[in-house]
Amino acid sequence: MTAADVSAERAERLDAADDLAGFRDRFVPITDPGVVAYLDGNSLGRPLRATAERLQEVVGDEWGARLIRSWEERWLALPEQIGDELGRVALGAAPGQTIVADSTSVCLYKVLRAAAALRPGRDEIVTDTANFPTDRFLVESVAAELGRAVRWIEADPVDGVRAEDVAAVTGPRTAAVVLSHVDYRSAVIADLTAITRVVHERGGLAVWDLCHSAGSIPVELDAGGADFAVGCTYKFLNAGPGAPAFLYVSSRHHEAFGQPITGWMGAADTFGMAAHYVPAPGIRRALSGTPPVLGMVGVQEGVALLAEAGISRVRAKAVALGQWVLDLADAWLVPLGFTVASPRDDARRGGHVTLRHPDAERLARVFIEHGVLIDFRRPDGIRVGLSPLTTGFAEVRRAMERIRELAG
Repeated sequence: MTAADVSAERAERLDAADDLAGFRDRFVPITDPGVVAYLDGNSLGRPLRATAERLQEVVGDEWGARLIRSWEERWLALPEQIGDELGRVALGAAPGQTIVADSTSVCLYKVLRAAAALRPGRDEIVTDTANFPTDRFLVESVAAELGRAVRWIEADPVDGVRAEDVAAVTGPRTAAVVLSHVDYRSAVIADLTAITRVVHERGGLAVWDLCHSAGSIPVELDAGGADFAVGCTYKFLNAGPGAPAFLYVSSRHHEAFGQPITGWMGAADTFGMAAHYVPAPGIRRALSGTPPVLGMVGVQEGVALLAEAGISRVRAKAVALGQWVLDLADAWLVPLGFTVASPRDDARRGGHVTLRHPDAERLARVFIEHGVLIDFRRPDGIRVGLSPLTTGFAEVRRAMERIRELAG
């Protein structure tokens, strides 16, 4: 096999051919001179200039000038408006099924409880042992709360959960299956359509975590038959730390969908101050408390930028960046004891590449101290996050070169 070209000249050619390169100027510049590369956008995306400007406008005009009138004039409709646009741009979801609300954890709790209620008499909830802690913890919590059992899938750490793995543990007792679309460690992409089909054949409901999918790879919730989905907005959507998450409920479940946190914003008459809760029609019943308006500004701007860039172009660049990392890792880091813990097949790899090393925890701290901002994931993974709208090929090469120097 011929060794890949990992020269600086190749990085320059790749950057010159990048039709998304101009979007990097739409973000607030990194002012820390010690930063060599920011490769952690799959944990926290960089801030948009438009978000900073829009926040000033909201505070000064909508809040400062219009005061409480802005609720009726604009703010009350934001959760559904932004949700519909997010569904159109990134999730493959028709209008009226996606809404911005709460944190990912709270959204997942809501849809898990709803899914369990839609399958009375079934006493098992299924997830995998490698799923993100929030997902596993909430599955256990909801199962304990409702007197259900948890069935665990033991999946290959790189290949992830496959349809046959789901088929092996599901059956007439399965109420819901909770899985991540993109694995937070290996970046392997689960086959949403095939797995959902297996779950439905068993009579269960499919709940998808899209935290590492939304804004990074095309998602087809409607076409794939998903029942419920949740996801955060502060990674590839660049909405900001702690920005509100979203949840999706397929329209076929709206009439029977009952969520457990029945706050006033999800009521049929928000300001009716009724004696008893009556759910709003459609997806709005998924709301609970007052929408976080300032946090939603970042979501709105992140979705708008993604719409302009196009999810197909974003995905194409993510694939190219991932292949570039693999070429550099094979040439420079594998000889130093690193191994690749992400799929090499472009079609099965999401928006980051994970490298394993026996001394990864210490090395990760060293890399960060020397300006290469990556992420460590136990037990021995170093994640190289690739955010197509902010990450360049030369930037990646500089980072990998610094890693080689520090680990050598």
